Formats: sequence, structure tokens, C-alpha cells
Amino acid sequence: RPSCQHHHHHQQQQQQVAEEEEKKKGTASMLRGSGKHMYDLVVVGGGSGGVRASRIAAGHGAKVALVEASVNHGPPTYSAIGGTCVNVGCVPKKLMVYGSSYREEFEHAAAFGWSKGSATHDWATFMEKKDKEISRLNGIYGRMLGGAGVEIVEGWGKLKGTNEVVVSKPDGEEVSLTAETILIAVGGWPFKPDIPGIEHAITSNEVFYLKELPQRTVVVGGGYIAVEFAAILHGFGSEVTLMYRRDLFLRGFDKDLREHLKTEMERTSMNLQFNTNVAKIEKNGDGSFTVTTDSG
Repeated sequence: RPSCQHHHHHQQQQQQVAEEEEKKKGTASMLRGSGKHMYDLVVVGGGSGGVRASRIAAGHGAKVALVEASVNHGPPTYSAIGGTCVNVGCVPKKLMVYGSSYREEFEHAAAFGWSKGSATHDWATFMEKKDKEISRLNGIYGRMLGGAGVEIVEGWGKLKGTNEVVVSKPDGEEVSLTAETILIAVGGWPFKPDIPGIEHAITSNEVFYLKELPQRTVVVGGGYIAVEFAAILHGFGSEVTLMYRRDLFLRGFDKDLREHLKTEMERTSMNLQFNTNVAKIEKNGDGSFTVTTDSG
């Protein structure tokens, strides 16, 4: 009887393996399509969704090309392989959160008998370390995709037809990629309101590449990105004013949390201005800026 049970279990395992192989063949066949095109799948956008889709498809045997503006982070494209999170989002933002928190920790330490000394922060050193870490992650993503057999095409892709993507490469050359299936996974871009002087403002892209910490900063917005950067820049030592057009930031979040955060932020030197809209931004002779609200 034990021998019979073992034989039956072995047969089940063989059947499961065979079913998995058939499933893979079916997926690969579906992706490979007619063979009339250069690729089975072209993915436009190398963020979280695009990277995973291209890697999994290639793992099933499809011939895949992934189009992304740059393989390395930084201006002028800012995002690169890995998308917003890796390049101009979660990862560098967390590094900035950690870095900016030490000033308050030093202040608390004195109450426990620690001598503060004269702690100073070197912005250039911090940014250099941050950039090095993001470059390391870019490399990991590139090697992972290459190992899966995905071809990375650097440039800006645009649809030309049902089965064609035209890529404008960094050197100005245009190349055409044809595919049985095209996946659009391009993500988004920060919005800047149409007001006089808006060209002087930066977004959550450029803030990760500031050459020096601004002495004074006006953050406009009430979403979590605006609130995070207000706290980060304040933590590093910038004099921060947060302006938001409604009566309380973080709309859609828990009300108690929003009100508690407002109370805690007001206990610092941060200047919170609610029900406030920016009307214009003017550049001053010394390189600073004047922000005028709609109430003057």
C-alpha cells in the first residue's frame, strides 16, 4: 500500500509539472504571435509595471524590448530604469527623511545628557552618497532585465500605429520597433500651475538634485509629497513655508491624523498657510524669489 501511495503521489507531481509546462507554452505562444514583427512585446516605460511585465514575458520565452528615456537617473529625464520610486520617489525620499531627522535627534539627545557639540551638515556629501545608491539600483535593474533576455532601448517612445513604436534616442536618431503586442506603462509627471513666474519653480523631480540646500523654501500643495518635503527641508535646516489652497492638508487621509500632524508641525518653526493660492513668482536681484498670493 505505501508503494502504491508513493506511485500515485509521483504521478500527481508529474501531471502538475506537465500542466505548468503546457501553461508556459501557451503563454509563450500567445506572446510570440505571428512572427511578422521584430518583437513579440514592446513595453514603453521602465517603471515598476513595465520592468515586471517585460521580465516575466521574457521568462515565458517572448522576445521583448523595453523603452525608457534613460538607463541612469538624473537630469534632464530624472526618472530611469526602475521608475519614479527608485529614481525620484520612495527610495531617495526615504534617504532624505533619514538624513533630515538627525537634527531633531541631536536636540533630543541633549536632554538625556549628551553633549551636542557643533554638528553641521554637508549637503553636497549627502547628495553624492544618495546619487551613488540610486546608480547602484539602476545597475541592478539593468542586469536583472539583461539576464532575463530583455533588450533595453534608451529613448522616448511614441505610438505610430497598432504594431509600431518610434523611439527618439538621446543622440537624436529615430528607430522604429514593431511588435505583436505593445504595452504602455509610462507613469506620470509633476503638474505645475499656469501662473506668472512658474518657470522659477521646481517640482519633486528637481528637488532631488539641488546643488545646495535653500535657506528659505515655499512648498505649494497639500498632498503627502508636499507635506513630506516641507518636513524634510525643515529638518535639514531650511526655513519652510507650506501653502495650501484648502483649509487642511492631506485631504482623504484620516482626519485625526491630519489635525495631529498640523499641531505637531506648528510646534516647529514651519509656517503653515491654509486657504492660500499663489498668484505669481518673481525673481529678485540677489537670486531669491518673491511669492505673491492671491490675497496680496
